[in-house]
Amino acid sequence: MGNAILYRMASGIPGDISRQSQATVESQIFNSSLPFPSYGVPGKIVSGKFVPVASGDAATVIYGLLVRPYPTTGGNGSEPLGTATPPTKGVADVMRRGYMTVKNNAGTPALGGTVYVRVANAAAGKPIGGIEAVADSTNTVIMAGASFMSAADADGNVEIAFNI
Repeated sequence: MGNAILYRMASGIPGDISRQSQATVESQIFNSSLPFPSYGVPGKIVSGKFVPVASGDAATVIYGLLVRPYPTTGGNGSEPLGTATPPTKGVADVMRRGYMTVKNNAGTPALGGTVYVRVANAAAGKPIGGIEAVADSTNTVIMAGASFMSAADADGNVEIAFNI
């Protein structure tokens, strides 16, 4: 008797480049004292290292998005899909241009919609550096050159275009 597929295949995993042929990716070094909370979030370059966007940052500091490597063992042990916390040292793949699946934390994404990044007042489900589809006063900034490519799935995963 054969094996059956019991679950629907994910429509996207945060940090996945969704259109490989149209992406520009470069390697950067992590700063082990400033870990990323997840894949598919924006980062900046500080002292020659790729670090997460921080509280109070301006939109102009965004350098690229953290790419989820595959296969991977995750940050804290064996985790083949690579959805766990990213590693804190070594080399990071950074998407400077292209299409990526990200986790939307607030609002309702739509084709062509503005992508916001939370830079203040973190709340449950709304981390600093997280992607959102709605402005939240001075707590979010517009991610220049980014737009949503569709509505989000049931888990909040959605494709964005960045610097296209």
